[in-house]
Amino acid sequence: MITLLYNCAQDNYILDEEDDTITNPENTNVKGFYLLNEGNMGSNSATIDFMDFTLGVYRKNIYATANPTMVKELGDVGNDIKVYGNKLYAVINVSNFIEVMDVKTAKHIATIPLENGRYITFANGKAYASSYAGPVSIDPNSPLGKVVEIDTLNLSITREATVGYQPEELEVVGNKLFVANSGGYKPPNYDNTISVVDLNTFKETDKIEVAINLHRLKKDSQGDLYVTSRGDYKTISSNLYVINSETYQIKKTFNLPVSNFTIDDNKLYYYSNEFNYNTGNSTKSYGVIDTNSEEVINNTLINDSELNNIKTPYGIAINPQTKDIFLTDVGDYVSMGFVYCFDKNGTFKWKTTAGNIPAHFAFIYK
Repeated sequence: MITLLYNCAQDNYILDEEDDTITNPENTNVKGFYLLNEGNMGSNSATIDFMDFTLGVYRKNIYATANPTMVKELGDVGNDIKVYGNKLYAVINVSNFIEVMDVKTAKHIATIPLENGRYITFANGKAYASSYAGPVSIDPNSPLGKVVEIDTLNLSITREATVGYQPEELEVVGNKLFVANSGGYKPPNYDNTISVVDLNTFKETDKIEVAINLHRLKKDSQGDLYVTSRGDYKTISSNLYVINSETYQIKKTFNLPVSNFTIDDNKLYYYSNEFNYNTGNSTKSYGVIDTNSEEVINNTLINDSELNNIKTPYGIAINPQTKDIFLTDVGDYVSMGFVYCFDKNGTFKWKTTAGNIPAHFAFIYK
């Protein structure tokens, strides 16, 4: 195990002490990806790994290496990670902040306070992040959530807007911000709406009723919104919907469970690991949807028996160049997890250990 710097004319990336050479180098425009490991709540064990495609090397816990003087390292429960410009943003949920780093070195730049922050997205030089706006607690009297606007130059919060209860993923389409509200702290009285925030006034102008306990929300190339409902884990199942972002109408209800998904080149890749309290069991499924036709075109995703070794799928991503498929396995949520890589045809390529609860991907380019 070594600690060193990798340098070339354009890149300067920290290499961590724990390196795994796992695959042959790849020569594409995609340098690699950061992976945010959530870590168990209360343990301050959120970490960031880096997969370097150009070297075929996976590096664990690079944040600690790049920032040896940071107290408690990255913090408690990493909930989202994104790249925008020359900065890397990680939303650290229970520690109540957004960590901003240099995208090449993962070195600390700033900390933006945000109570119970959830997810982040970007548009026109601004960052937008969702917040439960209250403590981590199941509470029928929990407050309405909010979204904040962040200036990506001075890294300060410039505006706030009140939305629904316990807001989750969010997207900008045109001049509107759409936010999926879960109401996850208020069962059985879950929220069932998407909040629409006008970016001129930064006020909630509409609510779109969809289904209870919304979570994932992503836009396709046409500006339609794909949103998941987690249901109530008992009698109401998870589901996937597509919403017209102009008319606010539900275009289609897919009637299939979806836990997480990613959209790449007009294809939506998903998995489900739906838990039911009545049976005590989780049911796994996978598939691909064509976002142009809005039809399921593949209900297997992976054609390799290696998929059977994934106990608890949690994160999903697609290499924007090679179309390799990445899935994470959190296992029992306590031990270290794994990252699996399959090629675009669903054939197994490689696997490596990650941190505790590997979850969120952010690709970077050369």
